[in-house]
Order: sequence, then C-alpha cells, then structure tokens
Amino acid sequence: MNCIVVILLLVICSGAAWAAPEQGSTSEPELQQQVLEPVVITATREPRPASDVPASVTIVSRSEIERSPAKALDELLRTLPSFGLFRRNSSLVADPTSQGLNLRGVGPSGVSRGLVLADGVPVNDPFGGWLYWSSLPRLGIEQIEIVPGGSSALYGSAALGGVVQIVSRPIADALELQAEGGAPGTGSFAGRAAHRWGAVAAALEGEIFSTDGYFVVPEGMRGSIDRHASANHGTGSARLELTPRPWLTLFARGGFFAERQNGGTQFTSGSVNRGELVLGGTLRTGELGSLDARLFGTAQRFEQERTRILPDATTRTSEVLAARQGVPNQDQGLGISWASRALAAFGTHRLLLGADLRRLEGRSNEDLYPAVLSSTAVIRRDAGGTQLQAGIFAQEVYDFSDAVQLSAAARFDVWRNLDADRFERQNGGSTTETPFLDRTAHKVSPRFGLRLRPTGFLTLRASAYQSFRAPTLNELYRPFQVGTVRTDANENLGPETLRGAEAGVEVVPARDWRVRATGFLNLLDDPVTNVTLAPDRQQRQNLGQARIRGAELEARGRLHPDWSATASCTFVDARVTEAGTQPQLLGKQLLQDPRFRAAVSLAFEDARFLTVRGQLRYLGRQFEDDRNEVPLAGYLVVDLFLSRRVSEAVDLFLAVENLLDRTYLVGRQGGIDSLGQPLFVHGGVRLRLE
Repeated sequence: MNCIVVILLLVICSGAAWAAPEQGSTSEPELQQQVLEPVVITATREPRPASDVPASVTIVSRSEIERSPAKALDELLRTLPSFGLFRRNSSLVADPTSQGLNLRGVGPSGVSRGLVLADGVPVNDPFGGWLYWSSLPRLGIEQIEIVPGGSSALYGSAALGGVVQIVSRPIADALELQAEGGAPGTGSFAGRAAHRWGAVAAALEGEIFSTDGYFVVPEGMRGSIDRHASANHGTGSARLELTPRPWLTLFARGGFFAERQNGGTQFTSGSVNRGELVLGGTLRTGELGSLDARLFGTAQRFEQERTRILPDATTRTSEVLAARQGVPNQDQGLGISWASRALAAFGTHRLLLGADLRRLEGRSNEDLYPAVLSSTAVIRRDAGGTQLQAGIFAQEVYDFSDAVQLSAAARFDVWRNLDADRFERQNGGSTTETPFLDRTAHKVSPRFGLRLRPTGFLTLRASAYQSFRAPTLNELYRPFQVGTVRTDANENLGPETLRGAEAGVEVVPARDWRVRATGFLNLLDDPVTNVTLAPDRQQRQNLGQARIRGAELEARGRLHPDWSATASCTFVDARVTEAGTQPQLLGKQLLQDPRFRAAVSLAFEDARFLTVRGQLRYLGRQFEDDRNEVPLAGYLVVDLFLSRRVSEAVDLFLAVENLLDRTYLVGRQGGIDSLGQPLFVHGGVRLRLE
C-alpha cells in the first residue's frame, strides 16, 4: 500500500516537470513574480513572506478551506503531512481528552505537545492541554499556518513540538450564510457579517452543528447498550476594530462555545461551556518600530461521564455509571512584543523583544461509583491547583543579503505550581486532604536558523532548537481510573525537553509550482509517561527518552489554469531509546504514531461553472499500546467535494467523505475495537454578498 501511495505522489509531483509556460521560456524574475507569495506570522512572530523565513511553514489558504469536504477543522488538517492527533477519529464524536495535537510524531498523547493559537491567543485547554476543535469555526478563517519543530524560543511552554495558528479574515463589508444537511442525521448553519464605518469595523460570526453520528463499535462486538456516537455544538463571536489614527489599531473580541457529545452509550458523554474575551492593539511608530499587546481571559467548564459495562466489556448488555466529572477552569494572559524597523549594518537587522504572563487555574471534581462499594472505597475526589507562567524572549533576523539570512532567538521561562491539593472522601465517611508543596522551575529555550537562496527558484533552510513543555494541572494532581487500572497523578513531575534539528530544500521548478523536502531529528527527554507499578496501578512519571526522526515531502501547483494538485507525505521513525525502569519498551515504536502518512488531491475550478476536488488520504500502521502488541492497520480513504455557482452570490455544494465506505479502526481497548467514520454525505448552499 505504501508503494501505491508513493507512486501517486510521484505522478502528481511529476506535473511540475511539464507545467511550463504556454509560450516561450520564462526568465527568473518573471517566474518569481508569477508565484503567489503569502505572508506568514507564526514562524518569526511577525509578518514575513513565507519564502523568507528559516522554518518550514505549511499554509492552508481560504480557498483550500472552502474546497475541503471536511466538517470540522481537525478533519481538514489531517490531510497535512506533519499534523497528527492522539486518536484517528474525528473530533465530532471523539472524547475531547483524546484530541491532543502532535506535529511530526513528537509524542502522541491526549495532552498536546504542540501549541494552537487563534490570532496569537492560546486555544489549548488550560487544565489538560487537549483541544476543542469545534470551537474554531471555519467561516471566519483567512489562513492556517503550521510550523513544526521546537518553538519554545518564541512561544514558551506547550510549543514543544511546534505551533498551529488560526489567522482570522480581515474585516471588510460582507455577508455570508451557509446551510447544509446530510446523512446520517447531520445539519449545520453558519453565518458571518462584517462592515466598516470609516475608522470603526465590526464582524459577527456564529455556527450551530448537530449530527446523529454513527456506531463506533463494530457490529460483531455490538451489544444492546450501544448507540450512535452523536454530537452538537454552537459557537458565536464578535470582533470590533478601531483605528483612531493611521498608526494605531485597537481591537476587542469576545465569544462563547458550547458542545455536547455522546460516545456511543448512555453513560459515555461529555460537554463543555466556554467564554472568551480578548483585548489588544498595535502601535506603529515608523522609526521606533511597532508595539503589539494582547490581554485575554477564558472561563470554561468541562463535564464528563464514564461507564462501567456489565458483566464485562465484551458482552455489552448492561452498563452503570462509573464516574461523573466536572472541571471548572480559568486562563488569563498578557503578551506584549516590540519589533524594530529594519536596521542597516552590513545587511539588514530586525529585532523582536517580548514578554508573556499567564495564569492557569483548574480543579477536577469527581463523583465516583465503585464496582465494590466497601467502606474504604473513594466516592468523591477533588483535585487541582494553579500554575503561573512568565517568559521573556528576544529574536534577531539578520539578512546579510538577499541570498543569506541568519536568525537567532532565545527565551527564558519560569513557572510556579501553587495552591494545589487533593481531597478524597470514602464511602464510610472518612476524608483525606493532601496539600502539595509549591514548586518553581525554569527553562531556557534557544533556536537558530539559516536560510540560503542561491537562486530565485531554490531555497535552503536549516534550524536547530531546544524546547520544553511544563506538566499540566491534570498530570500533576488528577488521578483517574479506567476499568480496574488506577493511574495516579504525580505532583513532582518535571518538564519534557525536546532537542532537535531540521534541514530542507524548497524548489520552484516551474510557474505556480513549489516542491519542498525536509528532514528532521528530535530527541524527547523525560516524556511524561504512565508507568506500571502493579498489575492494577500506574503512575505518571518522567521516563527515559524517545528519538523521532524522519522526512516530509510536499508538492503543490497548477497543471493548467483550471487544474491544481497537491501531494504530501511524512515518514517518521519514533522509538524509545531510553526506558528507565521499563526495559521492555526499549526500541519500541511510540504508541499512536504511524510511520507513514500521505495525501494527494486534484482539483478543477472554474468560477463560472464548477469546482471539483478529490483527495486520497493514507495513514500507515500504528500501535494502540506502548509494548507494540496491539496494532492498528493502515487505511486509505477517498473524499470528494463539488461546488456549482448558480449566481454571482449563490453556490451549491456537495461533500462525500470516505467515498468507498472503507472500514478502519481508530482504537482497540479492553478487547473492544472502535471504528472510524463511515461513508458520510453532506451538502448545502452558500450565500455571499459583498
């Protein structure tokens, strides 16, 4: 199967060899002008042309978002070579605590080892680090930037393996409405309105979505307790911009998000309610550079129910409630940065200085319903605390010439865990309260980059970095139990550290074509791992080292003015190289980390008539467990998107996901398999008024 995918990639990429100008040859300057040059923010934390940064950046444009058959943002991003989540199923029916982001296979986990930003504001859950992808509606997104590789030098903790940034659309007079429906039992409505009154601009956006979902347990294993895994959510936001002077922009953004999910049985459910407020501004002073500031706050509550299946998980004829959890948490932060103007001294220098402050607070409040209700059985557990983070950073980007660029960044972070405790009440009435000592730690994170452009069509990049991730409040203080196995928290956890390097080449071989290859090597030290202490007991510990090495290939361009193609693949070899007290794990592949993934797409677009986009997605074999004893087979799925413009303002569209109705597994736990999304058809109408 891997060979088939590679052949498909080569066929698509070979289009670059014959996608030449229709008449005569094209000079190098003309070629450079014909290639669209997007501007990116994330790689250097300030706007720069994509070809002018030392890091490998993947960009998803507004047009690609509109042509995607995906229903949610994570489904769209799965087609990118470096993007991965802990579980292979869609966020629409997956437990949010399984939606941890990883880039280039750096330690897949329910806790993200990558940072997600929305216009510079963190999106990761402040208590557990996971993500609510449905809280990011696609209608208001201008582009998505993915920067894999250690990024703590600019973004601090959580950017261990890289950054994904959602960039909002600029505010311009427009009204957009989108309604769609499909099977099984799916419907959604989204809208966006924006207007500008001189120096004042405002935008409103909202989305509601509901789906009956599908069975996640295979028919041969299904019992009377099983039902469709379903979900519904709603989100709304407002943005106000004020430009009282040409050199000053102020903005405010507020929003809410609510989601309800059912995982396929009565007592497998989850919900979240979240509110957010962001204030900020940019001051542009010319000679003195520019100053950017953001102040944000979020408040949310996550709730979850866990089931116990009777008499055992394989018969699935009866269930009872095993636990009910509520997690109220808050996240407040302030970020400020100053960027210099271009300074001339043996080339051009650009300086960036900044500081971030953040406060995260959360508690897990659990009612437990043990299978054996003895007097010592714990029936109530409350645990949590507060984490304060502060960081200062500096960066210089030095353009020695148009052909040579050097960059260096460094950041100092300090964090303090405080006001933490755990309370437990037993069925017999006795209680135990365990206070935890306040702890402080710090890290220094450097990054160095080199960009060479010997000719207009060839760019070489290399970088080396060290980054880190501080343990979350969830990992530090909240124990949990699955079946008969209890996993204890560990208030003494230290940070994870990533040391790595990458090198790559980008070629513009013909008009409207880009081909990129990047190789990388990362060492993940002291990863937070669940270590087995006894047959029915585990504990989170910093343990050993993992080596993650591999390569990414990507090609995109136009075969014809109306035809475009993309092809990408990632090969990752992620293995345990030091295992501490778990020698049986030495040399094993990291769990939930496929060695090979690839995607190919071909699109026809005629704005006057029809848009058609087909894509193939392949995900290679991976393992459910750390001992590599429970494999999950690779799979290939085909998706299709069609859009027909019926007037200047109205489009009709149809999307088909998993066109061939391929059956594939996304999990194998406790003797029960979990299925990925089957054939899914949805379509609707889109209205645009500008």
